[in-house]
Amino acid sequence: MATVEFGGENFGVDEDGFIDDYATWSENWVQYVKGEEGIDELNDEHRLVINTLREYYEKNGIAPMVRVLSKVTKFKLKHIYELFPSGPGKGACKMAGLPKPTGCV
Repeated sequence: MATVEFGGENFGVDEDGFIDDYATWSENWVQYVKGEEGIDELNDEHRLVINTLREYYEKNGIAPMVRVLSKVTKFKLKHIYELFPSGPGKGACKMAGLPKPTGCV
């Protein structure tokens, strides 16, 4: 198991770079992934997607499907890809501290 150190915190990650313990998620993790994803600044739309993913995961134990994420945030899929260039599954879920999605997010 690999470890990432950022902002004075250590995060265990899986082979795909997803945080291995949802409970260790923090703002430092968000900032680390932001840099890895090549996102210059996070805005309110980024935060809405991250918070929506976390809330859904906490209630359901899985990441929402893309259509659910689009419906709740009111963002078209194209816009979500503009916010998270590697997509909702890789970039957004990773930033939100969710495990790597197993299906189509």
